[in-house]
Amino acid sequence: MAGLGAPLRPSPAASGSLASRLLLILTVLPLSLAVFAFVLQWRGGLDDPAARWPADTQKFPGMENSPLGSSQTFFSSSGSHSQTAGSSDCVEILGHSSSPSFPYYRGWKFDFNSDLKPKICIISSTSASLEQILPWLFYHKVLGVTTFYLFVEGKAAKPNVTVVLESIPGVKIIYRTKELEEKQARSRIWNETWLAGFFYKPCNYELFVKQSLNMEMAIVMARDAGMDWIIHLDTDELIHPAGSQEYSLTRLLSDVPNNVDMVIFPNYESSIEKDDIKDPFSEVSMFKKNYDHLLKETYFGMYKEATRGNPNYFLTYGNGKSAARIQDHLRPNGAHRWHNYMKTPNEIKLEEAAVLHYTYTKFSDLTSRRDRCGCKPTKEDVKRCFMLDFDRSAFIIASTATEEEMLRWFREHVVWTDKELNLKLMRKGILTRIYAPMSIVQGLRESGVFSSAIASAQTRSKGSLLPSLEPKTKNSSSTVISNSRGSGSQSISDSSHTKTGGREIQTSVRKILEVADNFVKAIPPLSPPGLDELHTLT
Repeated sequence: MAGLGAPLRPSPAASGSLASRLLLILTVLPLSLAVFAFVLQWRGGLDDPAARWPADTQKFPGMENSPLGSSQTFFSSSGSHSQTAGSSDCVEILGHSSSPSFPYYRGWKFDFNSDLKPKICIISSTSASLEQILPWLFYHKVLGVTTFYLFVEGKAAKPNVTVVLESIPGVKIIYRTKELEEKQARSRIWNETWLAGFFYKPCNYELFVKQSLNMEMAIVMARDAGMDWIIHLDTDELIHPAGSQEYSLTRLLSDVPNNVDMVIFPNYESSIEKDDIKDPFSEVSMFKKNYDHLLKETYFGMYKEATRGNPNYFLTYGNGKSAARIQDHLRPNGAHRWHNYMKTPNEIKLEEAAVLHYTYTKFSDLTSRRDRCGCKPTKEDVKRCFMLDFDRSAFIIASTATEEEMLRWFREHVVWTDKELNLKLMRKGILTRIYAPMSIVQGLRESGVFSSAIASAQTRSKGSLLPSLEPKTKNSSSTVISNSRGSGSQSISDSSHTKTGGREIQTSVRKILEVADNFVKAIPPLSPPGLDELHTLT
């Protein structure tokens, strides 16, 4: 009976035979599958997934003129064609630096005025250098902007800069000549009150009036060119078209309902992490979000930590920029908004898209802003010259402190060196990382777009360009339409002085002062809400 409870055990010979069979199956099966796959591929049974990509697939904007735009035209060529054209193709493709971040930008000519809808234009008043304008310009071309109206002066009006800009398709350069000043002096703006609060003041106020006059002229040019949308941007601002299916301003605005006249882009402000930045568009990735894109509890709960002892939540303005449909009676409403003479526009504010404002990103910005204004570095005089508190403080520091003191102040008030605070504000959503503009600009630079634009302009000029530009720059004025000289009224009366006498000047000035206040006031740069506004926003 004890033998009945003993377990049955296989013999050693049987267990060894089972193991050998399993080993044989595990060895033969993978080899058989590999041989089968090799035979199918050799006979053409498996095709390359890339070969199934449709030849008429939608291209990136502007790719119709690129050698990389169509896989058919680029890769399929006869032997004779490869021998004759192969050399030039290699020069075009391999002549640029290697490993671009965005390889599909190589070979772009950005000449897509006819195939993009809606047609978008940007108006900018700039005195920036070519090193700043080119990345700004081509970045927005990547987003789908077709036309740029650049009102240039200072560095931007120098022949070695304008020769490059004028060679780029879609770029229209407007010089600040005597003729331009006289034309703008006859603008209806001078006889209305919505901008009158900014007349007869220097520095930022004068710039604000000049930008509005340039925007008014750009509306006419955009309408004549068949544009659909117009945006006013400075050359230290980049559109961030988040919220659309593609990283495209064209797609973003095409999705706007037809009954909407204007679209507001809240601004995010750059938050630099070092004091030696040379190229902000390629080096800055951290931004402070706008109040409009934050929960009220988060904004006011973290307000003191986010301001770091500065006068306001943002260093500079916080009311964003806007895009407007080209339509009858459109007018500027200051540098940040548009309006209409005949109706109240239907306006929406975007929930995700923003304007990235790269303000005070370089230490040299302190002195460059100081050099553009002749105000006295006193608390009273800076109020006459600047609209925002931080600009006033920065001007006083740049005018009175030593370079060492300026650098210390710059690090304390502008540079975000406290990594723990940065991480805390990042987790709360106050700060955010945005890498797309940095990647696009780096990709454009590495693919040779900027250098190609400069080389192309130099090739076209052949030394004959500078004399041809002299008449344009010779008559240019280094000052804008001066508010202190009566502006529009003085220039208008010049042509009629012999007919009506000197009373014309007084009459025109009186009209400016007596006209009824029928229009919405121009919107200046405004700081974001402060703690004193907490209860009014509840």
